[in-house]
Amino acid sequence: MRVVIEPMREEDIPEVTEIEKHCFNMSWPAHAYRREIRENSFSHYVVAREVNGASAWEATRPESRRTAEAQVGGIKRAVSHLLQPFARPAAPLAQARIAGYAGLWIMLDEAHVTTICVRPELQRKGIGEIIFIHLLGLADRYSARRITLEVRVSNQGAQELYHKYGFTDEGIRKHYYSDNNEDALIMWSDDLHSPAMQERLASLRRALKEKVERLERDDGASQL
Repeated sequence: MRVVIEPMREEDIPEVTEIEKHCFNMSWPAHAYRREIRENSFSHYVVAREVNGASAWEATRPESRRTAEAQVGGIKRAVSHLLQPFARPAAPLAQARIAGYAGLWIMLDEAHVTTICVRPELQRKGIGEIIFIHLLGLADRYSARRITLEVRVSNQGAQELYHKYGFTDEGIRKHYYSDNNEDALIMWSDDLHSPAMQERLASLRRALKEKVERLERDDGASQL
């Protein structure tokens, strides 16, 4: 199973909110997503759609519903091949199931990951990481230098992923999550434009590609 990443549309919102209910104790209502798409000029929301029959490990559609005006450089040079289409979907994307989604706010030279989610039955297949590295490229395209996010202090798996991509722990938001009053860990990325970060992302992209291809081979063998 492969995914193609494209901007979230209003027609996607019912499916997105249904996925969210299965992933989070607290979920955004549909009208919140509509407001983000229609009214928030800082927001960039994407969905990852399943693509069957493609000939490459990932295909990526244009990252944003707005035209990027940022200069070419930084991470884009290092991992631009991750953000280009490698294969044409076998079926119209409007008919493709959403595997996951994410949101990003970009304000001047900083970006904030607002949400990231993958269908429970499709987790541990590299889809969340594909979406996440796409957000890093999107932030760079709009000239953001650093990205921040909040994550539950109990969510060790997500923290490990973010640490792998150069994020560091910068603070705690006490009682941030209203469902259980759990604290949130505040994390920030290194400078996205630094040579060290570019090298890190290029290496991680190669490793992710190999991981996804290995999982696809294993899935194919199990169906024989």
